[in-house]
Amino acid sequence: MELTEAYRECERITWSQARNFAYGIRLLPPAKRRGLAVVYAFARRIDDIGDGTMPAQEKIAALEQARQALANLGQPNLGQQSLDGAPADDPVLLALADVARNFPVPLPAFGELIDGCVADVRGTSYQTFDDLLWYCRCVAGSVGRLSLGIFGTRRGPEPTAEAVELADSLGVALQLTNILRDIREDHQNGRVYLPAEDLAKFDCDPATLDQSASPGFTRLVEFEAERARDWYATGWKLLPLLDRRSAACTGAMAGIYRRLLERIAAEPAAVLRGRTSLSGQEKATVALKALAGRFG
Repeated sequence: MELTEAYRECERITWSQARNFAYGIRLLPPAKRRGLAVVYAFARRIDDIGDGTMPAQEKIAALEQARQALANLGQPNLGQQSLDGAPADDPVLLALADVARNFPVPLPAFGELIDGCVADVRGTSYQTFDDLLWYCRCVAGSVGRLSLGIFGTRRGPEPTAEAVELADSLGVALQLTNILRDIREDHQNGRVYLPAEDLAKFDCDPATLDQSASPGFTRLVEFEAERARDWYATGWKLLPLLDRRSAACTGAMAGIYRRLLERIAAEPAAVLRGRTSLSGQEKATVALKALAGRFG
């Protein structure tokens, strides 16, 4: 497969499936836009395995295959493999190998995303917020750090330690928002992400979490929303470290989720009726404001 075709396929995946992130990714200049689309496409592959319909052991095996495919990148060509250990017939891996040559993307962070998906498959629950924080950093902080490898900073292409930490924090904020948005759907799939200590604090039974918006449930959502706001406040400090277009991309993606969080906090019971979302026009408005340097 030609490299151009491989990138085109990654962009097709991104534009068709990244319902929120695509608004920000489109604000990047071409090379970074293509690079981030590739990162998203491989992350999406991992997520789709974890959320798919295969039996648990087959999911874990597929996730480990994805981990091995990452390990093969950069290795000498073998058999039917092509550039840098990427299979010639796999457009996402072919493009990812090229991205890794051209950007300082921390490929091991994909391994953390895989770890988080394995935890999902095994039905891991979280007793404390520190336990949940590990998961958030695996599945979302990792994507923040991978994205930063595409963005670079104003100081140069290699991200600074400060920027890496802030990108991780912004990822945590987005994942906490996801968890609140998806309480009902996750519960129906046998998953409860909110820490057991928080559920107990607000007298919420994890077995019936999705059935009624009790006063305790409302207070629980408000409590978790305030926690997420703190992570946004920290992660938002990343934006001044980025160039204008990368800051706009990040501001659009995070801004969409931040607005979604406020909608959830304003009406916690709504998350039990269905998935809370923003309209396409609202998302586009956030993206345009981010492009103009207006964040939040």
